[in-house]
Amino acid sequence: MRDFRIAHGATELLLIRHAEAVHPQLEDMPEVTAIDTPLSDHGRAQAKRLANRIATRRPNAIYASPLKRTIETAQPIAEALELPIHPDERLREVEIAGVGAVSLHDLGEIAIAHGGWSHLAGTESSTSIRTRMKDAIADIVGAHPSERVVIVSHAGAINAYVSMLLDLHKDFFFPAGNTSITVVRIRDSRRLVVTVNDTAHLEGMR
Repeated sequence: MRDFRIAHGATELLLIRHAEAVHPQLEDMPEVTAIDTPLSDHGRAQAKRLANRIATRRPNAIYASPLKRTIETAQPIAEALELPIHPDERLREVEIAGVGAVSLHDLGEIAIAHGGWSHLAGTESSTSIRTRMKDAIADIVGAHPSERVVIVSHAGAINAYVSMLLDLHKDFFFPAGNTSITVVRIRDSRRLVVTVNDTAHLEGMR
C-alpha cells in the first residue's frame, strides 16, 4: 500500500458522477447522445455538499466532461479551491442508440439488467469507451504525478473504466449515485481501486 501513497509518487483520482440533472419530459426526449441538461435544484444542493467534502482533500486539479451537468457539478469545487475546470471530451457518457424515447431511469435499468448497452445496435462499443477513458486518464495522470485530481464524468463512463481495471466483462456493474466518489490510485503501470460509489456526503438529504 505504501507504493500507492501520493507522497511516494502515486496519482489519486477522484472519479465523480455528476449531480442530479433536470430530466427532459419523455415526449420531448432527444437522442440520448444529445441530452445536455443543467442540474436540478436538488442537484445543485448535492454539488454544494460534494464541494464541501472535496475541498478538505485539497485536490490539485479538476477535469470534467464538457456537458452542462458535469461542468455545473465541478463548479462549486472549482470556486472553493480557486482552480480552473479542464473540459475533456473523452470523459463524456457512453454514446447510446437504439432505445427510442426512454427515461434516464430506464437507461440505468437497462444497464443493470444487461451489464451495459453494447447489445443495442448503434451504441458505442465497449472497446471504444474503455479506450477513450483509459487514454484520457493516462494523460491526466501524466500531467499530475504525486497529486490528487478530481474527474467529473458519468455513470456509464466511470463504470466502464473501473470494470476495465477490475478485469470485468461487463461495462456496467454498479449503480453510481449522483455525486458518488470512486477513488483510484495510479503509479507507473499499477492501479489500485480504493473506494467505489461513496455518497456519504449526501446523508440526511431526501
